[in-house]
Amino acid sequence: MWFKREQNKNRRLHRHNVLDVKLRSDQVRANRTRFGLYLFLVVVGPFFGLYLLWRVGEVALNAFVYENTDFAIQQIDVKTDGMIAPEQLRRWAGVKPGANLIALDLAAVKRNLELVSVINSVSVERVLPRTLRIRVTERDPIAQVNVPRADGASGIAVSVFQLDAEGMVMQPLDPRLSTVSLAQINSQLPVITGVNAFQLQPGRRVELSQVQAALRLVAAFDRSPMAGLVDLRRVDVSAPGVLVATTGQGSAITFGLENFDGQLRRWRQIFDLGMSQQKAIASVDLAVANNVPVRWTLASAAPVIVTPKVVKPVKNRRKNV
Repeated sequence: MWFKREQNKNRRLHRHNVLDVKLRSDQVRANRTRFGLYLFLVVVGPFFGLYLLWRVGEVALNAFVYENTDFAIQQIDVKTDGMIAPEQLRRWAGVKPGANLIALDLAAVKRNLELVSVINSVSVERVLPRTLRIRVTERDPIAQVNVPRADGASGIAVSVFQLDAEGMVMQPLDPRLSTVSLAQINSQLPVITGVNAFQLQPGRRVELSQVQAALRLVAAFDRSPMAGLVDLRRVDVSAPGVLVATTGQGSAITFGLENFDGQLRRWRQIFDLGMSQQKAIASVDLAVANNVPVRWTLASAAPVIVTPKVVKPVKNRRKNV
C-alpha cells in the first residue's frame, strides 16, 4: 500500500512538472511573437507611413494642382527679338492651349525651340495662373553659303545655308514664317565660296579657320569706312592664307587673315586716291604690307550703285537684373 501511495504521489509531481514546462514554452513563444511583431512595426512601420503619406500627397497634387482646370493654359505670350512669326514659335514650342501650366515640362519646351537652327536661346516661365511666357533670341545671319545639290526635276538645285558671326550654320526660314522680306535680306548677305559642303551642318559651328576669318572680315566691313561705298558680294576662302573678296562694283580685294580693320582703312585710302584720279580699283592685294599692288580701271566703267540694306527689327536686348 505504501508503495502505491508513493507511486501515485510521484505521478502527480511528474504531471505538475510537465504542465510547468509547457507553460513556460508557451510564454516564450508568445514573447517571441510579440517581440517579432514589435520589431516589424518598428522597422516597417515608418516606411509604410511614409509611403502612405506619399500616396496621399500624390493624389492631392493631382486633384488640386496637376488636374486642376484653374491652371489650364489660356495664353501663350511669345516675343522674339528677330523676324520669326510668333504663331510659328507657338507651333514649334509644342504647347497646346488648355494644358496644365504646373505640369508642363518647361525644359522640353525650351529644347523644342532651341533645336531650330535660327534660334540662339530661349527662356520659358510660368505666369500663374494661366499664362506661359516665352522669350526668344534669334541668330543674326551675316553671310551665306550656296551648296549645289542634285535635283531629280531640274538636274541641279542650290541649298542655301546662313552663318552668324560665330560660324553657326542655319537653314533660312521659310518666307511664310517671317515678319520681314527674307528675299531682300538674303540677297544682301555676302556669299562665302570654297567651303566643303560636308562642313555645313545646321545647328553646328563651322570651325575652319578660313571661314572664321571670312566672318570676321564681313563683320569688320560693316563697321569700316568702306561700308556704304561698295557692296561686299563674295568672299573666296579656297586659297590658303588669304581671302579674296569681290564687290558688287567688280573689284577683287585680297586680304590677309589678320588685322582687318587696318586693311580696310588702307582700302579706303586707295579708293579715295582712285576717285581723285577718276579711277576705280580693279584689284588690290591688301595682304602685302608695303608697296600694295593695285590694278586700276576707269571709274566710268565700274558700276557705283550700292544697294541700301533692308532694316531688320531692332533687337531689344534684355539686361541682367
